[in-house]
Amino acid sequence: MALVPCQVLRAAILLSYCSILCNYKAIDMPAHQTYGGSWKFLTFIDLVIQAVFFGICVLTDLSSLLTKGNDSQEQERQLKKLISLRDWVMAVLAFPVGVHTTVLPFVLIEMRTTHHQYPSRSCGLAAVCTFAVGYILWVCWIHHVTGVWVYPLLEHLSPGVKVIFFAAVTVIINIFYLVGEVLNNYIWDAQKCSEEGKEKPKLD
Repeated sequence: MALVPCQVLRAAILLSYCSILCNYKAIDMPAHQTYGGSWKFLTFIDLVIQAVFFGICVLTDLSSLLTKGNDSQEQERQLKKLISLRDWVMAVLAFPVGVHTTVLPFVLIEMRTTHHQYPSRSCGLAAVCTFAVGYILWVCWIHHVTGVWVYPLLEHLSPGVKVIFFAAVTVIINIFYLVGEVLNNYIWDAQKCSEEGKEKPKLD
């Protein structure tokens, strides 16, 4: 897909996320006024992650257009840093966190239109685990402060079952990371094979 259509698409997705976030914050819900506010919900955190991710994508596209035909090595270096950041956020946060929500179609469109370089598997999984454990600790801290669990289901689980539940959630998000890595490689390996096939001369 050409750069300009992709750029327009990403900008449109970014605007849609900004609009959703504004509307989300405007909703007068009692839970939003308690300790942690909207930030205690994974849904809201995911929306912020997606908005930040597509913001980085748009910034990368703009930088790519501005540096096109420019021989400045410094600008090329900065662009490579942006691309690396974009790919890291996609691999570690945007896909694993967004895969079980309504934002998944946008993430899949981005994966299909742009090849993302995944980090080494050990580094990627370590980052995903850090996010998962960080959110679990945040949920536990909110319960410690307020005496109320963010998700009512946790009220009915014994301490031992809670540990198993949190461990299972961490494992699942790691599986989502691996699914994203495999899917990304499959899409772009298949496209590469297709392009190579078209380039081969026909034999009589």
